[in-house]
Amino acid sequence: MPDENHFDPTQIRLVVFDWDGTLMDSEHAIVQSMQRGIADLGLEPRTDDEVRNIIGLGLREAVSALYPAGEADLPERLAEAYRTHWFQFSQDQRDLFPGVRELLEWLDAQGYLIAIATGKSRRGLNRVLSDSGLESLIHASRCADETRSKPHPQMLEEILTLLGVAASEAVMVGDTEYDMELARNAGVHPIAVCYGTHEPERLHRHAPLACLESLHGIRTLLTQ
Repeated sequence: MPDENHFDPTQIRLVVFDWDGTLMDSEHAIVQSMQRGIADLGLEPRTDDEVRNIIGLGLREAVSALYPAGEADLPERLAEAYRTHWFQFSQDQRDLFPGVRELLEWLDAQGYLIAIATGKSRRGLNRVLSDSGLESLIHASRCADETRSKPHPQMLEEILTLLGVAASEAVMVGDTEYDMELARNAGVHPIAVCYGTHEPERLHRHAPLACLESLHGIRTLLTQ
């Protein structure tokens, strides 16, 4: 388990980011896409807060959390309905948060490895990476449809193995409890951003190194 009392920024080689709610302001698009998918299938309604709470999980896990007693094929049916609406949302409804590009360019210039660990599908991540023009800055990524969903550590473990980085040499930046649990489960140092999906109180339960108001704080953490 990572220990904030033994965090040495000079040893960090890899910065792993969650995507939705951390790098991209996509909460509205996700919630509305899921709500429209629910309506398409005539399912019992869920509140926006209930939908918001599952952001960060893989789609199948998210659907199962919303409808734990649903039919066996419901996760795939609702996931497909969600995808249909999500891909119809225009790019201006999925903007990068301020400072994202500048931070990633700075990390790259300083020689850090950069990775993405996300609950998105591979198709969805490839779409937003292409739309945002950030592909060339990302050294590795893992999506929920090609490995275990958060908070299981496999997603991070595969990234660490691929890039040849020890868990103690990496930080995980995210906006949900699932990201903090993922980091802790993989032995990676967790860093929370408190402008995203989950409230700061929920993030603090997992003792992150910091709960940042903006991504600018990452530079400070890594250069202190």
